[in-house]
Amino acid sequence: MSLQEKEFLEKIEKHKGVIFKISKMYMDNQDDQNDLYQEIIYQAWKSYADFQRKSDFSTWLYRTALNTAIVFLRSEKKRSFIQNQNIENITVHQESYNDTDDKNMKMMYEAIQQLSPIDKALIFFFLEDFPGKEIALQLGITEVNARVKLNRAKAKLKEIVEKQRAI
Repeated sequence: MSLQEKEFLEKIEKHKGVIFKISKMYMDNQDDQNDLYQEIIYQAWKSYADFQRKSDFSTWLYRTALNTAIVFLRSEKKRSFIQNQNIENITVHQESYNDTDDKNMKMMYEAIQQLSPIDKALIFFFLEDFPGKEIALQLGITEVNARVKLNRAKAKLKEIVEKQRAI
């Protein structure tokens, strides 16, 4: 194993929670989450040689992971799969939760999955306590625009959660 491979694997191990969270936010079933997780690592490895270290590895990984998730979500394979499914053929797997926190987390992830890709990214950055300036930098927009979009995304998320609770 080369030094570069070892360094990359150590950094991925340290930041694997980020990849897991993004995978869970963008994909609704375990198989798709695993596929996206692997795709993010693959894309990160492919572009690791170009990582210029002008920013922190975590910042670079966030951007790479979010871009990969958005492309993965938009891929033709995913669109055709979603379009070809009948509602009768979809089965919902209920997991047993003993704790209110687990139920709330499950509800939150289900709500987040209903957001647009850009809103998911905004909520992710918010949950990771990124300041508005950093969110703007990551998304390539102004700080004011990032705050406005974040507030709208939070409002959409709140509306979805309220609808879920009403059911």
